[in-house]
Amino acid sequence: MDYCHSLLRRILQPIGLVVTLCTCLIAGCSQTTPVAKSMRICDDSGCSERSTQETNTEYKPVEAKSEEMIALEKLAAKEPKAAYDLALRLFRGDGVKQDSYESLQWMRKAAERGSLDAQKALGRLYLTGLEEMGSDPAEAEKWLMIAAGRGDKESEELLAEASAAKKNEQNYYQWRTRWRNVFYGYWYRGYRYLGYWRSGYWYYY
Repeated sequence: MDYCHSLLRRILQPIGLVVTLCTCLIAGCSQTTPVAKSMRICDDSGCSERSTQETNTEYKPVEAKSEEMIALEKLAAKEPKAAYDLALRLFRGDGVKQDSYESLQWMRKAAERGSLDAQKALGRLYLTGLEEMGSDPAEAEKWLMIAAGRGDKESEELLAEASAAKKNEQNYYQWRTRWRNVFYGYWYRGYRYLGYWRSGYWYYY
């Protein structure tokens, strides 16, 4: 009986090795190139890797600027609404190379030239910060007060809510964290463009 068992093991052992080898080869062949889980985003605080789940997949980076993007950049130098749109496109990488730092500069230019939409967007951004960019309460108050002074009730209420939350550090941290995610979504998806391209020209609402 022992002789039979020994003989059987000698026969099955090579077969087991073959099966194991085939299994490894199949598993290796089935592996696919991993999908990038992050992308590099830069702002005035520096650059950092951010999850691609936070980015807007509707927008695709471009190698060369189109006629409409070249026209938008020229118009943005003098038209606040165009500067606002360019800021959003740069942040989203929509039609232009993604550049968060440059986006913030154009948004400031739009706000300084009187764009209410830009003033509100800046105030919200500085109130909570975005990812690695920390909050700046002084800048937030500046832009939100300007917007509130122009009759914007949302900015007025946001300032009051922030002031109330500051009375408790833990509550304030939770409040900023909740709104940071909301405002981040606004910059990527929520804020709508103010202009549209048609027949070689930009038109604004």
